[in-house]
Amino acid sequence: MSVTDTSEKGLETLIVSALVGARGEGPDRTGIGAEPDLFYGGTRYVLGNPSAYDRDHAVDPEKLFEFLRATQPKVLEQLVLTEKSSKRQQFLARLQGEIAKRGIIDVLRKGIKHGPASVDLFYGTPSPENAKAVELFAANIFSVTRQLHYSKDETQLALDLVLFINGLPVATFELKNRLTKQTVEDAVQ
Repeated sequence: MSVTDTSEKGLETLIVSALVGARGEGPDRTGIGAEPDLFYGGTRYVLGNPSAYDRDHAVDPEKLFEFLRATQPKVLEQLVLTEKSSKRQQFLARLQGEIAKRGIIDVLRKGIKHGPASVDLFYGTPSPENAKAVELFAANIFSVTRQLHYSKDETQLALDLVLFINGLPVATFELKNRLTKQTVEDAVQ
């Protein structure tokens, strides 16, 4: 007889497993770089690394630059974003500024202009007959990160789950449990 884990951590594990397609946690089934286990709900999400999160710019630079390397290597080269440098920091600051000004959805839809280059940050659903668009859409990286510490000041503050598209955060989850008398107000707090 199996026991159901009704804890907050248990719900996190269930959600992540459904998105990543892994039956459980552990080094052998992290979901990173693995094909989704479609039998167990794999939906093209990969597991994010909470320690990779850049609190200053509110992005996952590992996933962002992985996406840019796969889709726009010439832009990375043109802007000298291939290594950790002051140019990369300027780009991240520009990206964060555009997100603050225009919002994450607009930045994903329209990309950003940085110096002489236009940088695409998401490729939408393609028509099946457009092979290049299908390839670019497949290069999008959808990720879920558990226990993401987001505050620069209060470093113990963490979100239960964050969904990212190409390293840009699009949704956060703060899970609560009625069995332990937690409410929506607790989540807001």
